[in-house]
Amino acid sequence: MQGQAHHFMRYAPEKIEYGQKRYVNETKRLYSVIETRLESHPYLAADKYTIADIACFTWVVSAPWATIDLNEFPKVKAWMEKILERPAVKKGLDVPEKNTFLEMM
Repeated sequence: MQGQAHHFMRYAPEKIEYGQKRYVNETKRLYSVIETRLESHPYLAADKYTIADIACFTWVVSAPWATIDLNEFPKVKAWMEKILERPAVKKGLDVPEKNTFLEMM
């Protein structure tokens, strides 16, 4: 869903309000699901960092591209910030080139 939001917000050759609204709202709905999960668990699939966190993190860190304000999802934002502190994540974000998503936040 967020990939579609990115497309309609950034790449579509013409502004299609329906597409923008549809996919941004669906992305927000999915973030609210993650927010609910993080209310009672430190990570998404278990009480430790797993592949589920890695897979979802890569989308969450690019939330600004879909015009998603993570302040609407404080648990998601805290989870993302916790993952950003991991040394391997810091290193990996700049492969193959410097990450620019974090500058948007």
